[in-house]
Amino acid sequence: MPGTLQILFDALSLGSLYALGALGIALIFGVMRLVNFAHGDVIAFSLFALLWPSVDAVAIVFAGQLPWFLLIPFMLAVGAGLSVLSELVVFRRFRRANPATMMIASFALGFVIRYFLLMLFSSRPKSILLLPGLAQPIELFGARIPLLQVITIAVTIAILLTLTAFLRRTRFGLEMRAAAENFTMARMLGVRANRVIMGAFALSGALAAAIALILGSQTGTADIQMGGAVMLMAFIATVIGGLGSLPGAVLAGFLLGAASVTMQFALPVEARPFRDAFVYGAVILVLIWRPQGLLSARGTKERV
Repeated sequence: MPGTLQILFDALSLGSLYALGALGIALIFGVMRLVNFAHGDVIAFSLFALLWPSVDAVAIVFAGQLPWFLLIPFMLAVGAGLSVLSELVVFRRFRRANPATMMIASFALGFVIRYFLLMLFSSRPKSILLLPGLAQPIELFGARIPLLQVITIAVTIAILLTLTAFLRRTRFGLEMRAAAENFTMARMLGVRANRVIMGAFALSGALAAAIALILGSQTGTADIQMGGAVMLMAFIATVIGGLGSLPGAVLAGFLLGAASVTMQFALPVEARPFRDAFVYGAVILVLIWRPQGLLSARGTKERV
């Protein structure tokens, strides 16, 4: 029983990261039909914003002097602000361009952010001490579960419920859903495009900052490449869930987390280094079975 509970919490914790990342990508895709490959670099930037520029192996966390109730809003504001700035400076110029052009622009933006961080901090990972109290284990039904895992799962569920209520019960959320269904028609009906797009980028950036906070607390390091793995799995979850479908992206994120953790425990010891190959193989099978995704978004069906 304790071992099963540990596997369950590991799966939910990892799935929470993938679900938050997939949700951030799906928000932008739903409004602009843009797969923002700079999302992973926003994750890294949000964490490095807490550090003084330093080339030492151990970085100085100036925000560590802040209480948690100021630290968390600071990080969320950094992520949201960077995403909104990227929309104003870069993506707004490409709204009438084809999706391939916007995708290349997102790649370029990601490299700009990454090399800016390299210029300030060098490529070596930095050891940080971020919310150290969350590393303490707690007893739960006979299993010792890190407090951070419990908080990660609870915060993810709270974010998902809050975002669902926001999209369903507020005027701005209704406008965002209408824009995701048919952006041209929504504009004709009076939806303010700039406000909706900026809101989507702000939410996406705040979700990226939440991932950065969780990763920084889990690993105790700040690495310029830290957002890459999460971005890849989040993008896969977005595709599996159905491009443009927010519930599908969340569901696929949790399923990928569960598959990854389950294979880590179920595979023979000699096969565990190849766990990701088995996970990606399962992804291929799912896409062969349902190429449109688990929960394909309405309005994204191909018209003949």
